[in-house]
Amino acid sequence: MSQIASNVAALSAACPECEAQVSFARPPRRHEVCRCASCGAELEVASVEPLSLELAPEVEEDWGE
Repeated sequence: MSQIASNVAALSAACPECEAQVSFARPPRRHEVCRCASCGAELEVASVEPLSLELAPEVEEDWGE
């Protein structure tokens, strides 16, 4: 595999909701939030090496607890 193909593969991961490939134009950071273009799910980068995504946690109201 060429270096360019390797870099493209390293910058994409499967959506945990619909299994579509989610690609990044630049290397993502851990805990970065993105959206799946296929199903619209809000995702969080769980790991960068290897790149893996998980559903982003729902934002909950903080009532000063």
